[in-house]
Amino acid sequence: MADQRNIVLFSDFLSLNELNIYHSSKKELGFVTCRLFGGYEAAERQMIAFIPDALSYDIGTDPESLPYGWEYPFSCIRILPLHEKYADKLTHRDFLGAILHIGIERSKIGDILLTEDGTYVFCHNTMTELLCQELTHIKHTSVYAQCTGLKDFSWHPSYETIHGTVASLRLDSLLSLAFNSSRSSLTSLVENGSVYVNGRLTTSNGYKLKENDIISVRGYGKFKYCQTLSETRKGRLSVELQRYK
Repeated sequence: MADQRNIVLFSDFLSLNELNIYHSSKKELGFVTCRLFGGYEAAERQMIAFIPDALSYDIGTDPESLPYGWEYPFSCIRILPLHEKYADKLTHRDFLGAILHIGIERSKIGDILLTEDGTYVFCHNTMTELLCQELTHIKHTSVYAQCTGLKDFSWHPSYETIHGTVASLRLDSLLSLAFNSSRSSLTSLVENGSVYVNGRLTTSNGYKLKENDIISVRGYGKFKYCQTLSETRKGRLSVELQRYK
């Protein structure tokens, strides 16, 4: 449709599984330019902008760069408790459950970020007003939601830096280091389709990671392989990881 109409069209927010389908189909989409963006660098749930060749000359190299006059159709919503003193300690699941309870589909919601400055939710523009009006309680906590401009939003993930040695840069070796578990206990995660590298499903434990690869593991979390620091006398590699909190 983007190609035929010469307009920019957008997907909903895509899950890791859906993003994997996109990555697997990139060769078939060579007739349009695709841009992925989820509101901030390293967002897990992202939208795809499909840009026809007729407009592709008018874009930059940044993932959020679109032709003049176009922008991603989502907003950043900040959620705060009405009374901080009486607020429960809420989790990602609590926020997501409350949002879905008011009738918003999961595909219309991007990442949910819990920060010291409040909780930020990326929401499709068609659902922004509904979310701001109807989201008044999460569990026993009274809250209010307000729209924050994407240009005003700035967030950098907090992470724990991990140093250690591994036999090689195989995926299973770095998983073991990142989550402090044995390789044998984690191999099934890869084989069962629970591990994504840069948004792509990876089912081989022997997959060789490259610097700055981001690995997401269902039920465990996410980490980045930063760099190899040195090689020990016994041939093991000293590496640096960042595990997101």
